[in-house]
Amino acid sequence: MRNTVNKDQPEPELRTRTVIIALGGNALSPRGESGTIAQQFAHTRESLEAIMHFVESGYNICLTHGNAPQVGDELLRMDLTHEIVSPLPLGVCVASTQGTIGYMVQQSLQNRLKHKNIDREVVTLVTQVVVDPDDPSIANPTKFIGHPYPKEKASALAKQFGWKIAEQNPGEWRRVVPSPIPQFIMHGASVRALVDRGTIVLAAGGGGIPVYYDEHGNLEGLDAVIDKDYAAALMGRIIRAHELWIITDVDCVYLNYNQPNQKAIFRMTSEEAKSYLSEGHFQKGSMAPKIEAAIYFLRHYGERVIITSIPKVKAALAGEAGTRIVKGNS
Repeated sequence: MRNTVNKDQPEPELRTRTVIIALGGNALSPRGESGTIAQQFAHTRESLEAIMHFVESGYNICLTHGNAPQVGDELLRMDLTHEIVSPLPLGVCVASTQGTIGYMVQQSLQNRLKHKNIDREVVTLVTQVVVDPDDPSIANPTKFIGHPYPKEKASALAKQFGWKIAEQNPGEWRRVVPSPIPQFIMHGASVRALVDRGTIVLAAGGGGIPVYYDEHGNLEGLDAVIDKDYAAALMGRIIRAHELWIITDVDCVYLNYNQPNQKAIFRMTSEEAKSYLSEGHFQKGSMAPKIEAAIYFLRHYGERVIITSIPKVKAALAGEAGTRIVKGNS
């Protein structure tokens, strides 16, 4: 096919600020729902109403997203059908959900842009993320994935597929996998080039597909899960984003969360965040990784991090909601 150039295509609009947005997987598939595609599309459209505030504010945008509910469904399908169809490696499931979530976000966001007469493209990059094969988590997996089972059933599946399992709640056993720290995001230069010209890019979905270099220098997949907030902070460094937004299911960060002396924090410095983290104020499986990601982002390039929920994004953009974390001591 002959290459053609559309001479009427306008030059990309120059924008001065770049944002990396980490959208929680439960935003598209909330707890307590069956997670049908129709439901996920509906929640995607709701979530993108918030993202449109960034578009209308003129940001260059890179999006990443969680995928725990979607990968959980993929794993359950394989548990139910493994006697008929061979199961897939976890990395392939992550790649698959990057594509399916990317499709839902691309279509929904492109429709919103069209209705607003905004000429910006939306693309998804299936993204591999390099980890250290000697990361300590690989020898000591603790990240729960998949469906809970009684111990006998979980043990049988573990024996058949070589899983490691652990008891999450009394009588509920689940598969556990490593959660290594991301070292390098593949295709980062391409992501930055697209973002800088105004393309809205979805990358490193679900934290990215974990890969490592073997003894021959070849990339190999790894059955692991990378924290999406860590990956977002690293991606933000790569694309030199000014802001990192972590969109979660709470309006702001709290000290003593869910305790009688709970206290909302609307602004803190990176040094204060480190102190609160070391004092154990943030839960290891929920807010702690977000705070660690914020500290990393601010250490390397970023100017500020905002943690809030979807309904509060517009107010947070105006500085009236959410938790704002900035560099420095005070």
